[in-house]
Amino acid sequence: MNGGDEVVTAPAGPPQPLDWKFSQVFGERTAGEEVQEVDIISAIEFDKTGDHLATGDRGGRVVLFERTDTKDHDALRRDLERTDHPINRHPEFRYKTEFQSHEPEFDYLKSLEIEEKINKIRWCQTANRALFLLSTNDKTIKFWKVQEKKVKKISEMNLDPPKAVGNGCVASSSNSNSPTLCLANGGSSGNDFSFPPGGLPSLRLPVVVTSQETNLVARCRRVYAHAHDYHINSISNNSDGETFISADDLRINLWNLEISNQSFNIVDVKPANMEDLTEVITSAEFHPTHCNMLAYSSSKGSIRLIDLRQSALCDSHAKLFEEPEAPGSRSFFTEIIASISDIKFAKDGRYMLSRDYMTLKLWDINMDSGPVSTFQVHEYLRPKLCDLYENDSIFDKFECCLSGDGLRVATGSYSNLFRIFGCAPGSTEATTLEASKNPMRRQVQTPSRPSRSLSSITRVVRRGAETSGVDANGNSFDFTTKLLHLAWHPTENSIACAAANSLYMYYA
Repeated sequence: MNGGDEVVTAPAGPPQPLDWKFSQVFGERTAGEEVQEVDIISAIEFDKTGDHLATGDRGGRVVLFERTDTKDHDALRRDLERTDHPINRHPEFRYKTEFQSHEPEFDYLKSLEIEEKINKIRWCQTANRALFLLSTNDKTIKFWKVQEKKVKKISEMNLDPPKAVGNGCVASSSNSNSPTLCLANGGSSGNDFSFPPGGLPSLRLPVVVTSQETNLVARCRRVYAHAHDYHINSISNNSDGETFISADDLRINLWNLEISNQSFNIVDVKPANMEDLTEVITSAEFHPTHCNMLAYSSSKGSIRLIDLRQSALCDSHAKLFEEPEAPGSRSFFTEIIASISDIKFAKDGRYMLSRDYMTLKLWDINMDSGPVSTFQVHEYLRPKLCDLYENDSIFDKFECCLSGDGLRVATGSYSNLFRIFGCAPGSTEATTLEASKNPMRRQVQTPSRPSRSLSSITRVVRRGAETSGVDANGNSFDFTTKLLHLAWHPTENSIACAAANSLYMYYA
């Protein structure tokens, strides 16, 4: 208001699409190099600050990376802020340490091999400059503490050469009251030798000295075992910092971090007769701020939100989120591709993101009538569902993630591609990137034109699938190279994704 004139600000439009750039790669393969099965990355997770990144692989190892540019550029950042310059910081991580989290085991009662592959990693709250994280394979969850410890060394303890008697050593036996002189030829002078008054100045006993060198030590603090009959697919920390859940195909258990020999079963969908089994649990996640709420997804494409305050056994849900099936669209593959492989809460807890085989769906937890947005990930594969079923690719479990500001979502696809969609109202952002040093090389080179709606993008994608074996951009797709795992930095537009044994990082 100025002089009676009212200033009306125009409504802000959707954010502009981001320009993604290659940042780093760890474990890059050379041309023709064969990937070892144990080196394939199977889990990725940023911590809450975004300063640490953990990856797990099929060999049971956990590798930690730490951010370096925030430490090196603090002074430069302050200078830029004083001069009102935009801060275009290039995110950089370096290898920190790695440790063997799980080993292959054998269940003798069930004659079943338990592989060491890391299924999930979750960071816990830090304390006393130590890092804490949970890692799990199919059966066992472990709680790890990673801390820098000063290296302890033993100081010299030999005799001074000029003062040594017969080039031997003076030894004091703990089992004998009298000292014995050991000569160079291995003989002994018996009890003829006695210490002079004040002792021998040339004998130095071993002393442990703490040096200034530090070593990273990973120590398993607790093992949470023997609580799941089926393969663990999810672990999730509670916002209370004290508890976490673990989920398998039929049950969800609640644990206290301090107690490893007891857990509480809070969800059990196992029927009395296994022949009546119609759906299984595929993913579970705690609400980011409400410690009493969690969500779990099923193989039928539904998400159930439960409230731990309602009852001890939460078989009845507080809310059910599912999309009604379009009439006449049912086929042999309908139930298979409807199965949700991953769910994530947005940072504020208002929205949930789910990934099924063909789409990403964004849900408002206050609206259970259907998703607020649906994004087609690889619609051009729909005519190839029969082939995907034959080679088992249709059962691949792709993960999904949201940006820290909640404006964008991302997920992986085949040919080492991943998709990023804008989910702000009015946004038409739909970017395809490849996990390589040139992420934009799969983009269609077209002149600039007015932005089009998501529905028209979907139609273009469908037309691009008419040629067998090519994607929407005319590139041949490869079912053997799949990008299943990715994570979005919690505060910046930076993405880490896994392509086989390589970890690629991008920023915008």
